[in-house]
Amino acid sequence: MKVYKLSFGSVIILAPNLAEVIINEGVIIDELNVDEYHDFLLTNLDAPFSLLVNKKHSYTYTFEAQKIIGKLKGIENTAVVTSTTGALMSTEMLMHINSDVRDSVKIFNNREEALAYLKKE
Repeated sequence: MKVYKLSFGSVIILAPNLAEVIINEGVIIDELNVDEYHDFLLTNLDAPFSLLVNKKHSYTYTFEAQKIIGKLKGIENTAVVTSTTGALMSTEMLMHINSDVRDSVKIFNNREEALAYLKKE
């Protein structure tokens, strides 16, 4: 397990095709952050890969970032761990905006269940 610090948060490589993403508190994710994120994933993971998005902090996205965050060839499945109503609502909004990738995203309120789901898929 290796932790990488990016400008907006951390990515933890759990396996060659599995990473956990934790965005820092108060960050506003914009298109440049999404480009950095996508470049990192493509460079450091074996495609197709799965992502565990751990929404342990509060952060937001610009509208342009919302439209492209989940649209990276190579992402097979995404499990999002939400622990607050706000995190759940923002995840559901992202899924609505990115309806073409909605079926590959599942929401959990427990990290272990999310990780088990991704390892099973």
